[in-house]
Amino acid sequence: MSETPAPVPEALGSAALAADLDAADFRSEPLRRLWGEEADDALARGMREPILRAVAGDSGVLATLGRLLVLGIPQPRAAVAEALPRLGVDGLVALGLSTADAEIVTPAALLRPQSFVDAEGVGEWWIASDLDEVALDGALPADHVLGVGGASRTLAETIVPIEVDRALDLGTGCGIQALLVARRARTVIATDISSRALAYAELNARLNGVSNIEFRQGSMFEPVAGEAFDLIVSNPPFVITPRVDGVPAYEYRDGGLVGDALVEQFVRTAPAFLTSGGIAQLLGNWESRGGVAGLARLDAWVPGDLDLWVIEREQLTPLGYAELWIRDGGTTPRDPGFTPLLTAWLDDFAARGVTSVGFGYVLIRRPSTGSGAPTGSGPSTGSGTQAAGCTPVRRKERVSQPVSNVGAALATGLAAHDLLAGGVPATLVTAADVTEARHLLPGNDDPSVIELHQGGGFARTLNVDPALAAFVGACDGELTVGQIVAALADLFEVPLADLWTELEPRIRALVFDGFLVPGE
Repeated sequence: MSETPAPVPEALGSAALAADLDAADFRSEPLRRLWGEEADDALARGMREPILRAVAGDSGVLATLGRLLVLGIPQPRAAVAEALPRLGVDGLVALGLSTADAEIVTPAALLRPQSFVDAEGVGEWWIASDLDEVALDGALPADHVLGVGGASRTLAETIVPIEVDRALDLGTGCGIQALLVARRARTVIATDISSRALAYAELNARLNGVSNIEFRQGSMFEPVAGEAFDLIVSNPPFVITPRVDGVPAYEYRDGGLVGDALVEQFVRTAPAFLTSGGIAQLLGNWESRGGVAGLARLDAWVPGDLDLWVIEREQLTPLGYAELWIRDGGTTPRDPGFTPLLTAWLDDFAARGVTSVGFGYVLIRRPSTGSGAPTGSGPSTGSGTQAAGCTPVRRKERVSQPVSNVGAALATGLAAHDLLAGGVPATLVTAADVTEARHLLPGNDDPSVIELHQGGGFARTLNVDPALAAFVGACDGELTVGQIVAALADLFEVPLADLWTELEPRIRALVFDGFLVPGE
């Protein structure tokens, strides 16, 4: 367990600290300018020496706060007092963020600016968390509260940007997801099994002036029994860890269950806490074992009448997975404890017949009980036929290419799916980020390969034939879908009904994937 007590999220002290940080311009860009881009990037890789060299001899307020709060290095008491005139050294100690004697202030936590981008623009928060392995110069304690890491940023990018009444951040940790969701929710409930994590989350909310978050302690969905939410987000402690003596169980990443059982429990339980049309999103790991692929196992956990969209970003072998998370805890192959930990992990995977571990995003949506689907338009009459019903989204895919603005892409896909329940829209427009590439063999006028490229979202690349490429090229909102297909049937000298039968499911796929969007 940590040797330092949890922070104390006291209101007046938090406000005074926020005022001091604001006055010092303690933000990402000023700090980056202070010590340089290369040193700043090195810190993200666990090296703080470049920053120390860059600010050596600098006794200014920003340099003092950078060394104390960003790097976790003790600073002279007089310098800290000058940097925090409203809060003072005693106030910093009272918040649980440091200890102090007559000469030196020793940090008990990190406090770093964290920038973000969402639908409302660019912003930044101050995020406090426990001292990391660099500041501790060793392995992390089991109750470590992590700051904003790669998984946190990944989940933040995947959350659908929708306005909601009630939201739940399950396993809030330092509270970063709750802060993000609070920008688009009237009320957010943030839960965690760790009282230490909740203390940090509440402190971070106070530091950033966010007042619509309620904090509750408990495991999984126990703190919200009987309640329902429009949006549930979670970066749960999904890491698969051997349950044997000698293997540390870090609260921020280990849920205490065997294998991927915690992700299974979340996925099976979350739908009962969703309102009509409500969405649950999480990051997770899933095992391929016993000859059954991880994505297939995950699909079986979600009832067939719910929407399920899974994006698997990577797969690791048992060896690769074990090494990743042993290093994450601060143990390297040079340490004597590395081999016993590796053996425990590999034995655990072998006992269950695990062949690989997938990582990615999961979205679950409860069907809406609202009005019926809109009416679309087929090619033959211009008015079309009403779709028989809205079948659930059941999509499990592997996406390895770089992605961007995933939350918006997911929202677009869900909206397109709902729209397509009424048939293909009467008019379609090629999305602004779509480009076409044609590849020709030397001496040939006809392309051997035609590709559509998506510039944003999931950055998909699709091979299309000349008929579908011509259809997409004609989608400028001026002609209806029916008019375009009729013209193509004449051009290619094929029966209209046959061409529509061939094109219609592929057009639907292009709408769902965001290559085509409904016209006005």
